[in-house]
Amino acid sequence: MQPRAVDAAGVAHDLAGADARIVSLVPSITETLFALGLERQIVGRTGFCVHPHDKVRAVSKVGGTKAVKLDAIRALHPTHLIVNVDENERDTVEQLRAFVPHIVVTHPQTPRDNLALYALLGAIFGREEDARRLAAALEARLQEAAAHSFAAQNVLYLIWREPWMTVARDTYIAAMLRLVSWRTLPDVQGGIKGAARYPAIGFDDAPWLGEIDRVLLASEPYRFTPAHRDALARDPRMAGKRIELIDGEMTSWYGVRAIDGIGYLLRQAAAA
Repeated sequence: MQPRAVDAAGVAHDLAGADARIVSLVPSITETLFALGLERQIVGRTGFCVHPHDKVRAVSKVGGTKAVKLDAIRALHPTHLIVNVDENERDTVEQLRAFVPHIVVTHPQTPRDNLALYALLGAIFGREEDARRLAAALEARLQEAAAHSFAAQNVLYLIWREPWMTVARDTYIAAMLRLVSWRTLPDVQGGIKGAARYPAIGFDDAPWLGEIDRVLLASEPYRFTPAHRDALARDPRMAGKRIELIDGEMTSWYGVRAIDGIGYLLRQAAAA
């Protein structure tokens, strides 16, 4: 008997048929489904699912990762819906259960967790060989990162302004940064889910700010620009700190993007 694939919610999934109709509410998962060769079975995606550029344009949009259009999904008659613990709202997912037969929950928390993600999607959709190919590429990247020795640095990774927001230590982003010995400050743990995983911070009462070596301004979810970087560099509280823009897709997108993302971080750290 074909072994069943177990998702992040502990739900076991049988092998999907060739007529599976997939809606993905997770941008990085959408990109990964294409990398697994499932182009003909992807029928819906969010407006934030923008990769691969030349292929997603043919796939119907069903709203955003949180502002999901239930009727748009219903009209597509999906057999499978792919969601993520951090990116999608539980209440929305529960409403979708009423008419989507199979909901696959994902929740990679470290770069290595992508190996299980590849295997899960490959097993459900009959793309085991493609999943093994991605796994081999990721393993090579992880080994490359482990072979390097970078000087430890404390970083402030900013994802939003007004208010300023950063990432907790138990996020996927923080785990990616640790591959190149970049440790996120402040030292907070956010738990399984919640706003504390992406806390709002201030600079006036922040004793840890003096320990920061570099400030990273991510390109998403807030699109920081050179103007934001230059303005922050003029802030006297940032004196002596390296302030730079960083590609948020490379640090926060899991799935197939992790392969290139690790390489990107290795280059960033080597250029320091």
